[in-house]
This record gives sequence, C-alpha cells and structure tokens, in this order.
Amino acid sequence: MTIFSIVLQSLLELMFLMAGLGKISGSKMHVEGFKHWRLPQWFRVVTGIIEFVGAAVLIVGYWDSSWVALGALILGITAIGGIITHMRVKDSFKETFMILLLAIIGIVLFAINASDLADFPGFN
Repeated sequence: MTIFSIVLQSLLELMFLMAGLGKISGSKMHVEGFKHWRLPQWFRVVTGIIEFVGAAVLIVGYWDSSWVALGALILGITAIGGIITHMRVKDSFKETFMILLLAIIGIVLFAINASDLADFPGFN
C-alpha cells in the first residue's frame, strides 16, 4: 500500500466517520439537511450507519489491505447517492462540492486498491 493510498484512506474514513456519527446522533445540521432534501429522517439514520460501517471497513484496511477497496466502494457509492440528492433539489455547486470531492476520493481509492479484492476473505 502506498503513502498516497493511506492518505486518501485516512481522509475518507475521517470525513465519513464524522458525517456518519452526526447523522446517527441526529445533529441539527443533518436533520435540517434531510428536511431540505425532502428525505425521511429514518433514511438519515440508515445513511449514517452505512457511512459509519464504510469508515470502519477502511479502518480494518490498515491491517488487511483487501478491505480498503470494499470500504472505498461502499463510501464511493454512498457519495454518488449524495451527489444525486443534491442535484435532485438543485443545490448549488458550493453545496455539492464536498460530497463530490469525497466521491472522487472514494473512486480513486477503489481504483488503486481494486486488485487487492482478490485476496478478500472468502474470495480465494
């Protein structure tokens, strides 16, 4: 695993850990965001759990690199869903930028580590 990959992994996991915990705990910012996007509050909790699990999978990736691609895939797909949500309500680029950046990081991290999926437990 390269230093570049570890830096991307660390950034992605920290951002999604914070976002996931905020959604699960019901922070005002996330509650208001889901109201703005016209999404139910139960979906906020589900999204937070998915983000938290994806970040946890990336943490496991420090010890077993085959988990990094899986975590990046989970978080990349979640971020793409976030982009679609912002586009659906016609949010500005400024409001959409962070989730777009996280999606790009997730996709790049997945591409760097995709070959390690062959070593994922149960695949060999």
